[in-house]
Amino acid sequence: MVEVVAALIWDGDRFMICQRPAHKARGLLWEFVGGKVEPGETKEEALIRECREELAVTVAPKDLFMDVVHEYPDLTVHLSLFNAVIAEGTPQLLEHNDIRWITVDEIDRYEFCPADVEILKEIRRRDLYRRQKG
Repeated sequence: MVEVVAALIWDGDRFMICQRPAHKARGLLWEFVGGKVEPGETKEEALIRECREELAVTVAPKDLFMDVVHEYPDLTVHLSLFNAVIAEGTPQLLEHNDIRWITVDEIDRYEFCPADVEILKEIRRRDLYRRQKG
């Protein structure tokens, strides 16, 4: 099983998604920024490193949003998604094909990596709860 971390970064009512490069596995699908945890790293350290490498930003990881285990044909991932904020920098396309800031209502316009499906359901659920509480 591969340990993977990702960041749920909000800007007001929009959150960041990134489009995978065409030449990589699951090419051109959308995902949350992040990547593999290297030996000796904490998940938070891995998230900070991956965001620097992929977006040229420094993030401040907050609490764990949720964990997902997903089996792809070529590997099984344990994905830990953290709430995070950009502490320094402006996102740049160093690794991804595109970056978007979307609202919860725009989720269905994008094709996401299968591992993110349960996460997106939870984002929708929490958004609906927030709206109902008003």
